[in-house]
Amino acid sequence: MTDKRIPIFPLPGAILFPGMQLPLHIFEPRYRALVGHALTRDRMIGMIQPTGRGQNPPLYKVGCLGQIEDVEAMEDGRYNIVLDGLQRFTLTAEADVTSEFRQIDAELWDETGLDAPLSIAERGELEAEAREFAEAQGYDVDWDSVTQLDDCSLVNAIAQIAPFDSAAKQALLEARELNERCDLVVQLMQFFGRHDGDDNRVTLQ
Repeated sequence: MTDKRIPIFPLPGAILFPGMQLPLHIFEPRYRALVGHALTRDRMIGMIQPTGRGQNPPLYKVGCLGQIEDVEAMEDGRYNIVLDGLQRFTLTAEADVTSEFRQIDAELWDETGLDAPLSIAERGELEAEAREFAEAQGYDVDWDSVTQLDDCSLVNAIAQIAPFDSAAKQALLEARELNERCDLVVQLMQFFGRHDGDDNRVTLQ
């Protein structure tokens, strides 16, 4: 593993995977400073979930390094950015810094060989559960396009956009290999796809 100092954006419910993209609207002053800092250097920001609330809440141990691919700077100082996921990391220590935003020391994961293709049965089960879950949520999905996605893109896209809670999303991020993450995605769609008997809404509790 490679050690790296990473400026971070702690955001509950938001995860990023290598090879995926994450659009973000940046409006808080300290995170505007974070983006400005990244743009003058290597354009890299670490996405990591907090485990609690408050000004500087504790953090989960695993996040993902992203690089700013697209940026729209607004006149009032806000930004719209798109992050490209590069590499997951494990937090080793929080850095003692004077910047407005938090920074951590982390070990970057070696992602080589972790995305072996799913079996035909695994892929079939994933697509079937995704269709059922999307129907329950009322999502309008272009299934022709979905079936063209490679296994890794499909699994990680569901993991990023599905309305699972923060702990569930963190478990998906920490699932090292693709087949492990696929199994967990299927289980979570089954668990979170229950219907509320009173008004037929999907419940996340």
